[in-house]
Amino acid sequence: MAYILQVDFELDGPFGQEMAEEFSDLAKSINEEEGFIWKIWTEDSEAKEAGGIYLFQSKESAQNYLTMHTERLKQFGIEPVNGKIFEVNETLTQINNGPIK
Repeated sequence: MAYILQVDFELDGPFGQEMAEEFSDLAKSINEEEGFIWKIWTEDSEAKEAGGIYLFQSKESAQNYLTMHTERLKQFGIEPVNGKIFEVNETLTQINNGPIK
C-alpha cells in the first residue's frame, strides 16, 4: 500500500525559479530516500508557505522521512513543520488517474 506525506511550513523565500536553483541538490537527494516514489513541490509566495506532497512505499518510510526532514528544516530555522501521513485508496485514485506507482 502507498502512503502520502503532506508537509508544509512558513518560508520567506526563495520561490519559483530561484527556489528551483537553490534547492536542486536537495531535490536530487530526496530521490535516494528509502521507500520514496515521488514528490510534488508546493509553494505560495503570497502566503509565504512551501512544502510538498510525497508518495512513499510504506507508512514507516514516510514517517522516517518526516522525522528526518523536520529536523533538517529546524536546522535551517524553519519551525513549525506540519506533516500528515495518509493511506492511499488505490482503487479510487486509479479511477482519477492518480500516479500511485
